Amino acid sequence: MRIVFMGTPEFAVPSLKALAESGDEVVALVAQPDKPKGRGLKPSPPPTKVIAEALGIPVLQPPGIRTEAFLQELANLRPDLICVAAYGKILPKTVLEIPQFGCLNVHASLLPKYRGAAPINWAIARGEKVTGITIMQMDEGMDTGDILLTREIPIDYDDTGETLTGKLSLAGAELLLQAIAELRKGY
Repeated sequence: MRIVFMGTPEFAVPSLKALAESGDEVVALVAQPDKPKGRGLKPSPPPTKVIAEALGIPVLQPPGIRTEAFLQELANLRPDLICVAAYGKILPKTVLEIPQFGCLNVHASLLPKYRGAAPINWAIARGEKVTGITIMQMDEGMDTGDILLTREIPIDYDDTGETLTGKLSLAGAELLLQAIAELRKGY
């Protein structure tokens, strides 16, 4: 299967690596543009870009995903599937309709709870004992598409945003591969 992966922060890295090792063809990474960091405000690549370049996966960092130029570039990749993990932007219908099998999102909560940004931080802040990963078929709404798979992850007493992000990102990568296997069977 030809897959475009869209993701930017560290949370997305395990999913990108899992896809690259899965036997499917990751034809491109789409990530947010490099951002200035440090004292000199030198442009710094997002974690997914560093991994993609190490794996030889082409990297696209468009300033916007609604431009005709980007939409054409994405369509020219002929993806069968787009997989998304913390990309950072809502995908427009024009992107969602490009791949034959649509777009799957790795979301860091048990939807419908904690839609949108910062679901990990909200779960900790609200004293939840359990959170999880949801793999969903994306639609035009904010985390409103069909839920395909979920996995619960306990929140330990000493978990922080960072430790829980690590647990959820690994579980998300595993669940994404499972969802793709189910998709092949006619999900």
